[in-house]
Amino acid sequence: MTKTILVINGPNLNMLGTRQPEIYGNRTLDDMMTRLRDIAESGSPSVRLQTIQSNLEGELIDAIHTIGRESNGIIINAGAFTHYSIAIRDALSSIETPAIEVHISNVHAREDFRHHSVLSAIVVGQIVGLGEDVYRLALEWFRARFEQEENGARS
Repeated sequence: MTKTILVINGPNLNMLGTRQPEIYGNRTLDDMMTRLRDIAESGSPSVRLQTIQSNLEGELIDAIHTIGRESNGIIINAGAFTHYSIAIRDALSSIETPAIEVHISNVHAREDFRHHSVLSAIVVGQIVGLGEDVYRLALEWFRARFEQEENGARS
């Protein structure tokens, strides 16, 4: 059975490729999501990605409530919402779907206000500072988890 992962990208991530390339690189979010989708579909077990990017907090919350609830996992780069959105935290807490928080840059090596995440206490893990590989690493963690569940169900 194909598993589904919701990939959530928050505010300003639509500007990747042009926004501060010295921090975020030159690849666009579309390029990153296309690459991630290719990796997800070609591996084993196969994973279907649903992606959303929005600069609007409410749209991300609605996606968590609807798509996230029906997904097998969530990869979330909440952007600036990471540091203050109790509403996104509450949305993630209101569903049983496990989530991994990712950040392209090393938020702990940047401005002090970026060091705190309101999401970190409720997600299963956090991957930061490895460029676009943070998405792939989160996908690989979920894929290993799905494989373990599948093997456990067969035993």
